[in-house]
Amino acid sequence: MDYELTVDVKAPAERVWEQFVDVERWPQMTKSISDVRLLQSGPLQVGSQAIVKQPRLPRARWQVTELDPGRSFTWQTSAGGLTTAGSHAVEGNGSESTVVLGLHQHGPLAWLAAVVYGRRSRRYLSMEIEGFRSAAESGSK
Repeated sequence: MDYELTVDVKAPAERVWEQFVDVERWPQMTKSISDVRLLQSGPLQVGSQAIVKQPRLPRARWQVTELDPGRSFTWQTSAGGLTTAGSHAVEGNGSESTVVLGLHQHGPLAWLAAVVYGRRSRRYLSMEIEGFRSAAESGSK
């Protein structure tokens, strides 16, 4: 399954980026995430890991695999024949920006995950992009 959403945000890219990398605050921005706990201190970087709990899904350990500071990061988790990657990108245009979130699943059980979790995954991604938009536009930290 590959699913991507794009939204225009009436806030500068820097503000959106602050929301992206403050992963432990994500539960305050969206009901699709119950808890996020970073496993190390300091700024988000390639190799950073976090335990993420989402409603009606098992806890998962996510690891940052790509990071372009101020622009994008991707993290992924793997379990039982399924690898899931979450991508987060922002492109600025002065006082506004464009946000793109993606969810990409592959592996021998990706087809099964799409059937069982596809609808929920798409709904959660929609909730997350709206949460980032709302938080950035309101200027909340």
